[in-house]
Amino acid sequence: MLRPGYFQEGIIMKALHFGAGNIGRGFIGKLLADAHAELTFADVNQTVLDEINQRHGYQVQVVGEQARVEPVNNVNAVNSGSEEALALIAEVDLITTAVGPQVLERIAGTLARGLIRRQQQGNQAALNIIACENMVRGTSQLKQHVFAALTAEQQAWVEQHIGFVDSAVDRIVPPARADSQDPLEVTVETFSEWIVDQTQFKGTPPAIAGMELTDNLMAFVERKLFTLNTGHAITAYLGQQAGLDTIRDAILDRQIRRVVKGAMEESGAVLIKRYDFDPAKHAAYIEKILGRFENPYLHDEVERVGRQPLRKLSAGDRLIKPLLGTLEYGLPHDNLIQGIAAAMHYRSEQDPQAQQLVELLNTHGPKATLVQLSGLPADSEVVENAVAVYNAMQRR
Repeated sequence: MLRPGYFQEGIIMKALHFGAGNIGRGFIGKLLADAHAELTFADVNQTVLDEINQRHGYQVQVVGEQARVEPVNNVNAVNSGSEEALALIAEVDLITTAVGPQVLERIAGTLARGLIRRQQQGNQAALNIIACENMVRGTSQLKQHVFAALTAEQQAWVEQHIGFVDSAVDRIVPPARADSQDPLEVTVETFSEWIVDQTQFKGTPPAIAGMELTDNLMAFVERKLFTLNTGHAITAYLGQQAGLDTIRDAILDRQIRRVVKGAMEESGAVLIKRYDFDPAKHAAYIEKILGRFENPYLHDEVERVGRQPLRKLSAGDRLIKPLLGTLEYGLPHDNLIQGIAAAMHYRSEQDPQAQQLVELLNTHGPKATLVQLSGLPADSEVVENAVAVYNAMQRR
């Protein structure tokens, strides 16, 4: 079941959003501002904070066949570790994040301190926290980090009054142009999707156009992970192998497109089995994703999209998890194997995980490295196949 969010009309919602980067400003923050929330960004980038507080707004470039500029107004900003941030946690109605999976643990201590203050001030109004990250059940993981900083008594109070709501988010937001002089410049694609687990809210869910409620979140989490994320990553890894610079360049390569589409069809077969998705509708969803990769107005570099290969080769992420699904249901997976092998070849001087990957490969070899990262059995046929493809790519 999927339906728009709802909230009592006439009530101004107070929202605090952690992460004033491109996704925060161009996607989640924009939806909150459009919903007329009293919105404050929390971040550590002082330049961005100062600009937001000086202008109290910015513009979002929406690119596609019908490009447009959409303003965001009436916003403020605070340092995410400041006294102001703690005070806001104690009083707001909604907290969202777009900080990246690696940063959730870092903001958990601030959230815990703010929730303790909320309890001390006797604020028993429902507060919902939604991590809008490119990961599975990110809010549940954030909750674990927050609870690690609370006593048993504090945990009991938070459990009663605070909702930790998981979500699935989908919007391509490339980095700002290198020659841009505006720290608030942000470009986004037309498509966006924000789906939240309505079963986890405390009180009434907020009315935010563009936020959809479902009681079957994992179906949509995995649809996005197995399609957009899987396809995006494999496009990046094969694109880098081919010496191409952007996602658009890569997906327009006929051979790369064949593998990427094949991998999404293999992962899609898992979704159809697991969630009874309509095959024709899912095929149309795959075509929509491919069309988004082709967007000529998004200059999205393959090196950026491929970053953090260690995480992307882990058991619960976009390459190995759909592969495990094909093994569960006895389905083909040759294209997914190609994507996994290409991921092991990813290189970037700017990405620490890419450098760690090289160290692992040099020290342990491809088989032991893949087993360590993915959790796949060392004696499995899929590991042998992936290593064989990896070695073939190495020879090329």
